[in-house]
Amino acid sequence: MVQLVTITSGELTARINPLGAELWSLTDAAGREYMTDADPAFWTGHAPILFPVIGMLREGRYRLDGETYALSKHGFARQSVFDLVDSGTNFARFRLIDTAETREVYPFRFNLDITFRLDASTLQVMAEVTNAGDAAMPFSFGYHPAFAWPLPGGAAKADHRVVFEHAEPQPIRRIDPPSGLLLPETFDTPVTGDTLVPDAALFEADALIWDHIASRAVRYGAPGGAWLTVRFPDTPMLGIWQKPGAAYLCIEPWQGIADPVGFAGDFRDKPGVVSLEPSEAKRFRMDVQVDPAP
Repeated sequence: MVQLVTITSGELTARINPLGAELWSLTDAAGREYMTDADPAFWTGHAPILFPVIGMLREGRYRLDGETYALSKHGFARQSVFDLVDSGTNFARFRLIDTAETREVYPFRFNLDITFRLDASTLQVMAEVTNAGDAAMPFSFGYHPAFAWPLPGGAAKADHRVVFEHAEPQPIRRIDPPSGLLLPETFDTPVTGDTLVPDAALFEADALIWDHIASRAVRYGAPGGAWLTVRFPDTPMLGIWQKPGAAYLCIEPWQGIADPVGFAGDFRDKPGVVSLEPSEAKRFRMDVQVDPAP
């Protein structure tokens, strides 16, 4: 197993696995854990980085400029070892660059930097994708953090809420369970005003997906207990997911989405895909502010 990298602000401590540049642990000064327990009966992930695709591809393949490539769900970054290129007491920066193996499934030269920084009670995560090649580079990017449900502090699981920055009355999207692809129809939102009451039954049909979300922040927690504020200023989509009955809730800011059912177009034309010109870079930030229980 790769050794975890530890950073601290005094108020918070984070441990990151270079395999996937994946946040494995986020604890407060009292040692209380805000991340998933990673129970293998449900899901062993913690907070994978999704790149260069999000979700499933139709038949596990995508079409690009007349060629076809095979790529697994959520892409290869989560299964790749990142280099630790810089670190200090309260920050660590990890980098993944293309290899001969990645170019076989994604024919582009790139740098993917993920920087974790702790500032008092906030974890700041900044991803920077750079096109290191000589052709326009299409991609998607997403975060997939699994937070404890219930959060530490003694509040009951059933009392937890997800409160959006704005009211979110629009319909949501869902996944076709057999294929993992995005269904064409929309579904009534489970959000009342600005508040979602998470319940295991909501996730029996996989994730709740907002493909055009007004909010760029949510608060997750319970009255009398701990709260997390998750900010995602650079991503226009959001997924919320768990394996029904597990002790985590994923709040996932996305730039991109699974292939729609029947999608047979070029990857550059897929919903949510963005493109970088040569030497161009794009950043995606996610902040997690921890407010411990009283």
